[in-house]
Amino acid sequence: MLQVSDERRVRTLTLDRPEALNAFNEALYDALADALLEAADAPDVAVVLLTGNGRGFSAGTDLLEMHRIATDPTFERGRHGFPGLVDALVAFPKPLVVAVNGVGLGIGATILGFADLAFMSTTARLKCPFTSLGVAPEAASSYLLPRLVGRQDAAWLLLSAEWVSAEEAHKMGLVWRVCEPERLLPEARRHAEVLASRPIASLVAVKEAMTAPLRAGIDAARERENAAFAALMGGPANLEALSAFAEGREADFTGM
Repeated sequence: MLQVSDERRVRTLTLDRPEALNAFNEALYDALADALLEAADAPDVAVVLLTGNGRGFSAGTDLLEMHRIATDPTFERGRHGFPGLVDALVAFPKPLVVAVNGVGLGIGATILGFADLAFMSTTARLKCPFTSLGVAPEAASSYLLPRLVGRQDAAWLLLSAEWVSAEEAHKMGLVWRVCEPERLLPEARRHAEVLASRPIASLVAVKEAMTAPLRAGIDAARERENAAFAALMGGPANLEALSAFAEGREADFTGM
């Protein structure tokens, strides 16, 4: 589910559901949230490096499980779930380095709003699929992405639900470096180790100084997004999208 390894004060967290392109089910949301909370308090961890195992970085929320959540009121949610993971990302006090090794959808793309450094494989692609699922943005992406890449690139990412290549992501400023697949992790790790060689208290102070002014905006954006998501989830467009996914067909939003 989640691989954890430590080396030279860098804790590497590897999403490990390769058969599902590392899509987040409730268990993986809980595992990553717990890992971030633990790393935040670990005195021997200076930096976290997040990546994925296999062909995917993360295919976002597991849509089959999302369909169950939308249609089964008895479904048992995780301890943290998606909201708890975002809470952990917002509060994470140390540098977060993300290495996008393959496809990233939904939270697999919007998590870059919380990355202090983001690296991406030349073969990877990103997508914010919200409009194709009949739902709203998530993870304060409606606030963080315009700040990161500018209004129009953010509008394209969030409104179109189209794929974005590594070259396009780099040009936008969504990622900091693009690497050939075999160089991705070595490059991300090399930069993570440079950061990890600095005093942890200083790293935390710098990150806090950079992120503290954003907290109110993030909180307000999450509140707006959550309200819109709740209103749309389980609605006609969302149910059509999830049913189409489960049935292996294209969604038909005619008239919606």
